[in-house]
Amino acid sequence: MSVTVLIPTPLRKLSQDQPTVQCTGGNITEVIDDLDQTYPGIKSRLCAENGDLRRFVNFYVNNEDIRFLQGRETLLKDGDEVSIVPAVAGG
Repeated sequence: MSVTVLIPTPLRKLSQDQPTVQCTGGNITEVIDDLDQTYPGIKSRLCAENGDLRRFVNFYVNNEDIRFLQGRETLLKDGDEVSIVPAVAGG
């Protein structure tokens, strides 16, 4: 199953400057693992050491925030779009 992952600008140096990449996985956790296989080091920017998603990185599946779905266990289907969006702070 192939999904499109939108890579935010701050992480593109890890994705060889590609703004979008194709990954496989049945849920967010599997997609992150697949991303890290192809682009080593990206997982450590997205997940804490215990495997939880970092709280300053938001994930969306087809424009739906996974926090309101099943979190990192959110199921994916072929053709879904996963957006990785770093939280923005400031004033």
